[in-house]
Amino acid sequence: MKPYKLREMNREELLQRRGELTEELFNLRFASATRSLDNPLRLRTVRKEVARIDTVLREDEIGIRKLGVEEATSEGA
Repeated sequence: MKPYKLREMNREELLQRRGELTEELFNLRFASATRSLDNPLRLRTVRKEVARIDTVLREDEIGIRKLGVEEATSEGA
């Protein structure tokens, strides 16, 4: 998911999505240890998405960007 779409979500939705991805990451790691994965690239994808969510949450926490606010694009200028 793109960062601008994550920033449109509220904090509860982000935390819920992060929990789902963390659980999926655990299951993928477990499956990787016990057998070969159908799509090993999914491990990297999920890990990066968790990092994106953490970054967006941190941006909101320190006041860089607020959640749930659509960003102004430079296309209309």
